[in-house]
Amino acid sequence: MTTADAGWSMDEADDEPRGPVGKAFRLSAADSLSLGNALCGFLAVCVLAWSAITSLQSGAKFSADPRFFGTAVVLLLLGATCDLFDGLVARKFRASAMGAELDNLADVISFGFAPAFMIVIWAGFNPKIPFVLVMVAAASVLLAGVIRLARFACVKTKSGDFMGLPIPMGAMTVVAIVLLFPPSIWTVLPIFGVSYLMVSRIEYPKPKGNLAAAVLAWMMINVACLTIWAAGLAGGDNLIKVGAAMQVAIVAAIPLRILMFKREKRKERKEAERIG
Repeated sequence: MTTADAGWSMDEADDEPRGPVGKAFRLSAADSLSLGNALCGFLAVCVLAWSAITSLQSGAKFSADPRFFGTAVVLLLLGATCDLFDGLVARKFRASAMGAELDNLADVISFGFAPAFMIVIWAGFNPKIPFVLVMVAAASVLLAGVIRLARFACVKTKSGDFMGLPIPMGAMTVVAIVLLFPPSIWTVLPIFGVSYLMVSRIEYPKPKGNLAAAVLAWMMINVACLTIWAAGLAGGDNLIKVGAAMQVAIVAAIPLRILMFKREKRKERKEAERIG
């Protein structure tokens, strides 16, 4: 082998990937939860698609069946539960080399594509609403979710909180709008507000300790309410409306409270500068 050949071989070897490549193919317990999250999102889309297919095959005018919507939402809530626990399990035990990537990819399916598809099923068959508007609203949820996840992977806040509305909460807010209001131009427009909050710079508290327990309890209560509603039991309609209204109110109240807090801080600084 000539010196030139040897040098070429050395350069080629330097370009090869280094590190514990084999470990990248080992799934941890946290990865299993991420895959469960992705599976729940996929099944939610399948349920919604099947509701449209069966309705259209019957030849009748399409109307969203609450049972299918309830099943899809329960699946998304289960996916959100998996998403809540995968980080905790990864910190408690171990995380694989591809854990963060799996988590983000699963979130795109369950909290980006699935709610976007739900918007299309909810409002896309209504002749009173321009289909372009429905598609743009659905696309805004998907794209805002993708941007939100990409930014989360690249940008860390000083406080450790989330910058922008977390994508699972954004997805649940979209679901709340779908469950709370009949489709119309005016009820499609708030979806753009949810998309904006996901890509905004408003900081949302990260669920830790008691807050994480409260979030989990909130999800379990929502699953119970949705089950009662989908089963057609007495009081189910009221329960689902109250739960959806509370979800929208919480998401709207947090940025308002943060803006008020920052305004108070600015006033305090100006007052301190004036006195000083």
